[in-house]
Amino acid sequence: QVQVVESGGGSVQAGGSLRLSCTASEAVFHFSRMAWYRQAPGKQRELVASITEDGTPNYAYSVEGRSTISRDNYALTAYLQIDSLTPDDTAVYYCSLYRLSPTPYEYWGQGTQVTVSS
Repeated sequence: QVQVVESGGGSVQAGGSLRLSCTASEAVFHFSRMAWYRQAPGKQRELVASITEDGTPNYAYSVEGRSTISRDNYALTAYLQIDSLTPDDTAVYYCSLYRLSPTPYEYWGQGTQVTVSS
């Protein structure tokens, strides 16, 4: 069973930055896409950013221009940095390791809390 572990969450003041990490337990990481989601209290989980196997990023409108998703295939780790944080960024952030084909799979981490205070 592939394990996915997020880290880097915490409390930060508005205007600050955070860098989240997501590390996979196996080399399947190399053939997988990675995505970051977040879920705020009382809201649905939403996609924040994703990155393909070859490093092509994609961002949600809510973070575009102030976030960077990246991956280090040697370290089996994906990163999400968000700058200019606002209280609206407060949520539990989840990492997903997935593949669409030929055999689809998806593995989730346990989440890491990000709290932004004004």
